[in-house]
Amino acid sequence: MSSQIFSRRATLLGALATLAAPAIARAQTPDALNDAGTPTRHNVSSFVTQRWQDHFDSLGVATIVADTKSRALHYWNADGSDYRLYPTSVPRTDELTRRGYTEVVRKRVGPDWTPTASMRERDPSLPAYMPPGPGNPLGTHALYLSWPAYLIHGTHDTRKIGRRSSSGCIGLYNRMIAELFDLVPVGAQVRLI
Repeated sequence: MSSQIFSRRATLLGALATLAAPAIARAQTPDALNDAGTPTRHNVSSFVTQRWQDHFDSLGVATIVADTKSRALHYWNADGSDYRLYPTSVPRTDELTRRGYTEVVRKRVGPDWTPTASMRERDPSLPAYMPPGPGNPLGTHALYLSWPAYLIHGTHDTRKIGRRSSSGCIGLYNRMIAELFDLVPVGAQVRLI
């Protein structure tokens, strides 16, 4: 009887180890490198697949869909042959989140930053103005939208990506916003959902 108990335990433990092995292996494998070149983990399974046809009649000069729920930015070029997916930071609260249709009206390398009055009211320690540079929360590149004070921009604080951390903007790793910046022309259509 004791060998029968040992056999059942061994079988049960073996089955549990087999079921857990893929999850343990995935947890040990970094998905990407952040701006500092260190591994970061992304919960890619939380990205919701988007189709541009569900949001626009045509691709225009380029199309961006920023999904605040799955914290991902989807990009398509004018003929749909280039599709890219980027992890993002999103607004902290629904009150700070603007949803709807807009477009890229300006692009800037090395953006400067002037916090809005409401940002400074929420956090009086914010400076009135910040020039471009490593401490600037807009990172290395910015895509300005037709909505005042709403941007798609980089961030030096890589901990923000994948989180609700912004005051309304969509943030990307600096190396990813630099890539997107080169792809997206002024006039690209954008939808925040």
